[in-house]
Amino acid sequence: MDEKKLRGIVKAALVDAFKENRDLMQDIVEEALEDIAVARAIEQGLETKTASRKKVFSILEGGQ
Repeated sequence: MDEKKLRGIVKAALVDAFKENRDLMQDIVEEALEDIAVARAIEQGLETKTASRKKVFSILEGGQ
């Protein structure tokens, strides 16, 4: 099977999967976006200075 035929088959399969399993595909995309957001948050966190445990809990408990 040549590459062109294989691409066509894969493309058709993906289109069918999107149509038949819309909810599943939506969940997959949402999970991927959440993973990207977490990775970016981690990267940003690595570039900032650390906060003490006391400061973190103070903020979480409503203090500043």
